[in-house]
Amino acid sequence: MLRRAAAISVHLVGPFWGRKAGASLTRCLHQTLTMAKQLPARRLDGIDHNPWVEFIKLSNEYDVVNLGQGFPDFSPPDFAVKAFQQATSGDFMLNQYTMAFGYPPLTKLLASFFGKLLGQELDPFKNVLVTVGAYGALFTAFQALVDKGDEVIIIEPAFDCYEPMTLMAGGRPVFVSLKPNPAPKGQLDTSSDWQLDPTELASKFTSRTKALVLNTPNNPLGKVFSKAELELVAGLCQQHDTVCIADEVYQWLVYDGHQHVSIASLPGMWGRTLTIGSAGKSFSATGWKVGWVLGPDNIMKHLRTVHQNSVFHCPTQAQAAVAQCFEQEQQHFGQPSSYFLQFPQAMQLNRDHMIHSLQSGLVAIPVSIFFSRPHQKDFDHYLRFCFVKDEATLQAMDERLQKWKAELQP
Repeated sequence: MLRRAAAISVHLVGPFWGRKAGASLTRCLHQTLTMAKQLPARRLDGIDHNPWVEFIKLSNEYDVVNLGQGFPDFSPPDFAVKAFQQATSGDFMLNQYTMAFGYPPLTKLLASFFGKLLGQELDPFKNVLVTVGAYGALFTAFQALVDKGDEVIIIEPAFDCYEPMTLMAGGRPVFVSLKPNPAPKGQLDTSSDWQLDPTELASKFTSRTKALVLNTPNNPLGKVFSKAELELVAGLCQQHDTVCIADEVYQWLVYDGHQHVSIASLPGMWGRTLTIGSAGKSFSATGWKVGWVLGPDNIMKHLRTVHQNSVFHCPTQAQAAVAQCFEQEQQHFGQPSSYFLQFPQAMQLNRDHMIHSLQSGLVAIPVSIFFSRPHQKDFDHYLRFCFVKDEATLQAMDERLQKWKAELQP
């Protein structure tokens, strides 16, 4: 054994003989030993695949009409573009840090605007946290609240980040599925046909349940949970002392007379709900990456701890632009001139256009990717389309469909 060890030593040292061999050999051995260790943290096990990364790569490689990815391919409203231009070319101090938990003019506007909707007096410094998009808000919430062994109930189909974020925090995802009821004969299926089974939902709560994730309007379905459905969820959260993480980034995109209700506005729910929103979805500016969390201080203080020890601070100029957008919207909210009213009206026309066209057939994002693996096979015949697109994109869709239709005809 000694002779063998000596031979290995000579083999390693040989190339450095006559040079500063000691230091070089130390570096070589250190690198060898370091790389022999398991490099990725175990919390990354099983979550390295992301369908959106793969989808974007494929959509860039091929000549396709991108109806899968949920971003507008048109300009934000003029007032938003102007706000961003002013933020980048006006006050030079907007190039510097602002308050860690949010640009004060923005947190004050968010507290005022959403406080009225939630029926709460919101403190802009205790009840509001500005994050790097709603994605950052979700990640901060999971890291702050979910511990090893905690269970998180996820209503599926669900946006694909909820499961890996739960796993990264050490939690265990528990899935409950919305199930479609058949539409009356001669009528199209709608997202309202997808319902929770109250008994099944109740069975998912245990002594280990820490949180429930509620996404309304739902991505990918577009389902707007009714007040009765929200009251069911609220009652179970209160009964089992569970936090509700309410992802409400699409709250303005409601159609056909439906109304969005924030679960935090229901009796007894403000004190156990985190309400997450997105400027990107609200003002058609997803690249700004400004999101927020609203909630009671006794929960929010833990999110602030994660935030100050991770991103610490979000870009000041983007926050200043969003503040101007909310200032504009606050002046028009509830009136025909409100962007939050005009935008869904315009998108409903796009939706109806797409429904008419897709009766001819098109392939986009399979809804099965929004389900946990055991349930994917039950929903692999559904597809998700994004109609928040420019008229030119919808026309390109029509042309592609007509071409395929002609090719399929004998």
